[in-house]
Amino acid sequence: MPIRIRISRSLRPVRPVRDDSRNGGGYRSVRDGPARGAVDEVPGGTYLADCRARVAFDLLANTWSSVVLWALRDAPERPGELRARIGGISAKVLTETLRRLEYNGLVVRRSYAETPPRVEYALTPLGRTLLPALEALGAWGYRHGDEVLEAQDRAEA
Repeated sequence: MPIRIRISRSLRPVRPVRDDSRNGGGYRSVRDGPARGAVDEVPGGTYLADCRARVAFDLLANTWSSVVLWALRDAPERPGELRARIGGISAKVLTETLRRLEYNGLVVRRSYAETPPRVEYALTPLGRTLLPALEALGAWGYRHGDEVLEAQDRAEA
């Protein structure tokens, strides 16, 4: 039986949002979709707790999510291969991360009826849509990583 990982409420937004534009006012769930232009017209330029854009930030806030998604960009991989390729991640944390990404529709798990059993993980089309953002984030880290490390050193001094 598969283990269910509980996802934080911020990843499953259901808090009612005031929407005066439909049905003479009332409430709707964030799952109903943003109001037209909601992402472009964020009040005060802030992503509020009930904003759909926060789903992406919350998904990538996990330490390993971005790394695992990026590692799967070229081809499906078995968990052991993925762990060796990434380095520094325990089998337990990798399993939890893969299950969380699968739960959110970003990766797919494929089991093969072989002996020994074989399992592979691959990006879904939805997961692939995150690759340009991850590439941009990685490029930023490459350009500014030294500055961040210097700031950390100054803070610790």
